Amino acid sequence: MNPVEFAALIVGGGLGAGARYLADGAVMGGRKDAFPLGILIVNIAGSFALGLLTGLGAAVAPTWMTILGVGVLGGFTTFSTVSVETVLLAQSKRRDWAWINLVGTAVLAIAAAALGIMLGGFFPR
Repeated sequence: MNPVEFAALIVGGGLGAGARYLADGAVMGGRKDAFPLGILIVNIAGSFALGLLTGLGAAVAPTWMTILGVGVLGGFTTFSTVSVETVLLAQSKRRDWAWINLVGTAVLAIAAAALGIMLGGFFPR
């Protein structure tokens, strides 16, 4: 990866993180004590997009796969936020929401990634 491509990777990560912040804020509307639906939606959408990108395979140049997958989508999705929100939910006596957040994120994100890979495979190579 040359310096320009590396710079694109860094910028992509920043754009992905910014998009996550905006998407989460739009869904949550500043509600701090609500179920973290914004991050759940972000992680499902990001997993689908990465699955689609992966499913496209050789149709996407390796450099672009890295910039988009690792940079943009890596910055967009977040496991650390899911982890912290799950612990905070459990600590606030919302263990039901904590389990839904933890298991729901894993199951739905994996299903979204699988769907993306499947759909990406339909495109001609």
